[in-house]
Amino acid sequence: MNDLPIIQKTYDLIKWYVPILNRLPRDHKFLLGNRIITELYDLLDVLIVARYARQKLAHLELLNSKLDILRYQTRLLLEFDLIKTERYEYAQKILNDIGTDLGGWIKQQKIKPGISN
Repeated sequence: MNDLPIIQKTYDLIKWYVPILNRLPRDHKFLLGNRIITELYDLLDVLIVARYARQKLAHLELLNSKLDILRYQTRLLLEFDLIKTERYEYAQKILNDIGTDLGGWIKQQKIKPGISN
């Protein structure tokens, strides 16, 4: 598939992260774990929709808050001692890379002429 890098990074993050989240202790898996998984899938969904949308900017701007939610939820996993520091750092790196790509895409859409946003 010829995906945008941001979509591929999100897809790869889901493939890496979901098995980890599925192994959380039961009391965290069904609340925090499922919330993170839902946010990840929502992120991927909106990125794919934005890719094909005529008005991309509205879709993309929604994703900044979703990324921030994922960052905080991931930090909670670390603070509850549910993931190792190395996994936390890797997840945060990928989330930051996705955020950088998202910021660039938003910036690009803001400088385009009105109809192609």
